[in-house]
Amino acid sequence: QVQLVESGGGLVQAGGSLRLSCVASRSIFSSNAMGWYRQAPGKQRELVASITISGGSTAYVDSVKGRFTISRDNAKNTMYLQMNSLKPEDTAVYYCNGLPLLRYWGQGTQVTVSS
Repeated sequence: QVQLVESGGGLVQAGGSLRLSCVASRSIFSSNAMGWYRQAPGKQRELVASITISGGSTAYVDSVKGRFTISRDNAKNTMYLQMNSLKPEDTAVYYCNGLPLLRYWGQGTQVTVSS
C-alpha cells in the first residue's frame, strides 16, 4: 500500500524546535525527490523545503531559510524536517509529498507555535 505518514508535530513556544518525520514506501523514496509542504488556515498549501532523490541538494522557501533543515534517509524510507527558531507564522499542518506531487496526501501533522 502506498503511504505518506507524517509525525512529530505538536505545540511549541516561539523560539522552540520540532523535528518532523515522514515515512513513505520504498518505491517512493527510490524514485522521487521529496518535499515538505504546509497549509495554514485561510492560506494555500505551500512548498517549504525540498530535497533531491539522493539528498545531495536541498531548497527552501525564503521564510524558513536558516531555520529549517530537510534531510532524508533512504535506507529507512524516512524524510525529516528539523525546525528551529519557530515563529507563530510557522503554525500550519505540515505534509510530505513527492516532487512532482503524487496523487494523494497523508494526514499531515499539526504544528502550533505560541507567542
